[in-house]
Amino acid sequence: MMQVDATRMANTQLDATRMANAIRGLAMDAVEKAKSGHPGLPMGAADIATVLFTQFLKFDAQAPAWPDRDRFVLSAGHGSMLLYSLLFLTGNPDMTLDQLKRFRQLGSLTPGHPENFHTKGIETTTGPLGQGISTAVGMALAEKMLAAEFGKKIVDHHTYVLASDGDLMEGVSQEAIAMAGHWKLNKLIVLYDDNGISIDGPTSIADSVDQVKRFKSAGWAAEKIDGQDQAAISAAITRAKKSNKPTLIACRTTIGYGAPHKAGTAKVHGEALGADELKAAKENLGIALEPFSVPDDVLKAWRAVGSRGAAARQEWEARISELGSRKRAEFERRLRHERPASLAKALKAHKKGLLENPLNVATRKSSEAAIEAIATAMPMEFLAGSADLTGSNNNKAKSAVAFSAKTPKGRFIHYGIREHGMCAAMNGIFLHGGFAPNGATFLVFTDYARPAMRIAALMGAGVVYVMTHDSIGLGEDGPTHQPVEHLAALRAIPNMRVFRPCDSIEVAECWELALNRIDGPTVLALTRQNLPQLRTSANENPCQYGAYELVAAQGEAKATLFASGSEVEIAVAAQKQLAERGIPTRVVSVPSLELLLAQPEAQRAAIIGNAPVKVAIEAAVRWGWDAVIGQDGEFVGMHSFGASAPAKDLFKHFGITAEAAVNAVVKRVS
Repeated sequence: MMQVDATRMANTQLDATRMANAIRGLAMDAVEKAKSGHPGLPMGAADIATVLFTQFLKFDAQAPAWPDRDRFVLSAGHGSMLLYSLLFLTGNPDMTLDQLKRFRQLGSLTPGHPENFHTKGIETTTGPLGQGISTAVGMALAEKMLAAEFGKKIVDHHTYVLASDGDLMEGVSQEAIAMAGHWKLNKLIVLYDDNGISIDGPTSIADSVDQVKRFKSAGWAAEKIDGQDQAAISAAITRAKKSNKPTLIACRTTIGYGAPHKAGTAKVHGEALGADELKAAKENLGIALEPFSVPDDVLKAWRAVGSRGAAARQEWEARISELGSRKRAEFERRLRHERPASLAKALKAHKKGLLENPLNVATRKSSEAAIEAIATAMPMEFLAGSADLTGSNNNKAKSAVAFSAKTPKGRFIHYGIREHGMCAAMNGIFLHGGFAPNGATFLVFTDYARPAMRIAALMGAGVVYVMTHDSIGLGEDGPTHQPVEHLAALRAIPNMRVFRPCDSIEVAECWELALNRIDGPTVLALTRQNLPQLRTSANENPCQYGAYELVAAQGEAKATLFASGSEVEIAVAAQKQLAERGIPTRVVSVPSLELLLAQPEAQRAAIIGNAPVKVAIEAAVRWGWDAVIGQDGEFVGMHSFGASAPAKDLFKHFGITAEAAVNAVVKRVS
């Protein structure tokens, strides 16, 4: 009897090894055909992936977006052929053998790094190291919060990450693992491909961190195993699933496993093996020499893995059908990122109240008032947070309870001083579904968060950034905290929408546009200093056009004053002074410069108008404004860094005043 069991185990091991070799073979062939790519990681980590997918991962290849699936994040996105091979082998309908053959070619579903918006079955876009593991923290967080709200019969899945040395060297990973450990995200399991090799050579030339100790110090369970031993991998994941902490499994592997001359070296990290080494590696591993060939029995075994999750999915669908119709509709609506009808009603009532009782405060305070209205309409899905600046950012609703490991229904997150980790986690929260995440800090600190913000724009993640202290108007903290180039830098990111509202009504309108945008991120740039409420009507939302005529000229306009945020007040004051001089002038508020420029030509031309003199006023650098005012247009703004002084003194010192705007017009009109 024992002999039979031993034989069965040997056969199982043999089958699993052949299944792992199928990943290795496809990865080697695709990189060789493209003459570009990273074969080393897929070859070294194939055993890890095989154990995870065949024994643990809950998924259905035919329904890759099934809500209660386990998430698998390939943080080491350079090893994309590992993931593409798995999608093909398990039977993802879109990932054909032809797509593998077109690896890294224009228009294929197999780009150099995984793109979730491009290829079904990929959970998040990865490649910039550290982003995947940090995004996964947000996914695990969303799972924990949604499970607490809807119950484990509806929400009960794990988030698995395959991370590399590079992921763990990037600073954002420290922010991410600190948050995950603090929040006790025990359904987050990171499989670390500990191969000891980076592009420059052995990681020892630049790094001597003990990652197991590092993760343990952050509140994780962590252990080292042999990453080529499938039994050890299986046992470690089994232990991780029982832990009350997030888990790191450091899997010691050989990069380029199977390649006789290049395995274990940097040569196999980021370039094709070459014909001779490829042939030798296949012979060494017992893989057929024919490119892109997978034995029928191995492919059949992998396809069985891909279809195995159908039963679990159907059981889940049966459970969700047993929910009350109202609760089920709420769950499904939120996963679609569809906003409740009550949101529009709440903001309409809020704007009506502002017209009756104007709110002359800083736009960060106007935002706080708008959030109170929003929170009544979507109390459980509106998920706010701040990077340790809650009292300054003003994005915590009075009714919001702080999230913690013990209060998973809390809807305000204290991210700590971790701007980058916060923004990466928000990407994961949005991608998971169920919440409308927003995170806050000072606008100047978007510098710390930019890689995650850029990925959000690339993926089309509908997250909101509440960025306060938006100009020299923050005053005494000085040039280190005063953003002058940041509006321009953010506007330069494709698919990033930047709003800089001028008063409480525009703030409400920009919040509505931000929350209803689910195909890309939005920045709300808000002031520290008080501003007057300038709008006198709120029948529609003109902010949707990016700009609109706030105050018309008395007569045929000889000049148009364009301004955003706190400088709209300056434009209105300048218009009055120009009127006294007999110079009719329009004032155009520009809450979103890039949204204005995205309007159809006729609409854009109508808003910009044909007044011969055009002046832009913004307490930031000029970049971007020439598209509105022309290269010969006048600009009243910043040409240097700021200084430390009260806000009023700074605006006068840097010449951002109504008088400066008047002089800019007068010299061109006379």
